[in-house]
Amino acid sequence: MKPFTNFTSRVVPLAINNIDTDQIIPARFLKTTSKQGLDQQLFYDWRYDEQGRPKQEFILNQPRTQGAEILLAGDNFGCGSSREHAPWALTQFGFRAVISTSFADIFRNNALKNSLLPIVVPADVHQALFRAVEKDADARVAVNLAAQTLTLPDGRAVEFSVDAFSKQCLLDGVDEMGYILKQEGAIRAFEGRRVGSVNTTA
Repeated sequence: MKPFTNFTSRVVPLAINNIDTDQIIPARFLKTTSKQGLDQQLFYDWRYDEQGRPKQEFILNQPRTQGAEILLAGDNFGCGSSREHAPWALTQFGFRAVISTSFADIFRNNALKNSLLPIVVPADVHQALFRAVEKDADARVAVNLAAQTLTLPDGRAVEFSVDAFSKQCLLDGVDEMGYILKQEGAIRAFEGRRVGSVNTTA
């Protein structure tokens, strides 16, 4: 994992509520343990027809989405079954953040463990973003994780919440195991003190 840095990006609007993980990455693609290629299977049943040809009307198949790093989704994004393949597919496509009014708990936790930042905003901000992107497809939003702020196309800064542990792991570019390994020196020192204490008592 790479450290999560501040960025500014165009936004891909997907105004559909209750998008579940099977729509994000259909179950038939879950046999792989590799993240590679999952970007091609992201929203597969919406992106392609029965012959596997891209549907030009679907937003991810349009030139405006190329290089965009923020997905603006409808309410209750990532509901349904648990699968890390969902954030894997989103990050492989190039998304670094998803904005919604709410996320399913399991998806949110999986996203935070895989360098995908789920940002919850109030309903009025959510709608304002959709209007801004509809008016200007090149509208850009800035994400500052350290300050926990989202800067809208009109320049307004909106705060968002993220738990302290997940935030630190994202900023450091480590997962939970990586965080523990970074504490190796402190762990060894503690164990040394503990062993010494036991021997003294004996």
